Amino acid sequence: MSHPESVPQPPAPPADQGVAAPPLVVEATRKAGLVWIGVPGQPRPTAAWFAWADGGHGAAVYVVTGPGEQPLPGLIGAARCAVSVPSADKHGRIVTWTAAVHQVEPGSAEWDAVVPGMLTKRLNLADGDAAARRWARECAVLRLAPTGELTEAGSTLPAGSLAAPPAPSPARSPTRVPFTLHRKPRSPR
Repeated sequence: MSHPESVPQPPAPPADQGVAAPPLVVEATRKAGLVWIGVPGQPRPTAAWFAWADGGHGAAVYVVTGPGEQPLPGLIGAARCAVSVPSADKHGRIVTWTAAVHQVEPGSAEWDAVVPGMLTKRLNLADGDAAARRWARECAVLRLAPTGELTEAGSTLPAGSLAAPPAPSPARSPTRVPFTLHRKPRSPR
C-alpha cells in the first residue's frame, strides 16, 4: 500500500486560470448570448459578447475590448470582475460569478486556440480575418476564468427590479420631422 505522500498530485491551476467551474456557471454561460461584466470601481456593469471555451486552459469566458470593439471600462487593469449571466429566453439573471481576469498574449498557444473561435462569434466584423491582427495590435483579448465563487444564484438572486436610469449620453432624439418630397397635405377634419 502506498503512502499519501507518494501519490502524484495534479498541479494546481495558476491563480489567473481559475478553478473547476460549477455546473450552473458552465451550463448558464454556455447558453447565454451575452454576459454583464461588473468591474470594481466602475459605476455599472457592461453588456459584452463573448466566446466560451472549455479547452486546455480551463473553462472561461473570452472577451475582446479596444478600438473598434466593445468598450469594457476598467477590465484590462482589473484582477477580478463579476460576471452576470442572463437567461437566453427569459433574459432574467440566472447566476453571478466571480472571475479572475487575465490578458491573453498575442501569438501564445492560448491566443492561437481561442481567437479563431472568437472571430466566428463576432458579428458584423468589417475586416474579416484581418481582425485577429488588429486585435493583436490595438485591442486586448481577456480570459475571465471562474474562481468558484457564486455571488448570486438561486435564493440569493435579488427579488426586485435592478433597473437603473440610462447612462448619460450626448445622443439626442431628433426634434423636427424631416422634409419629405410629395407629401400629401393633411385633410381637414
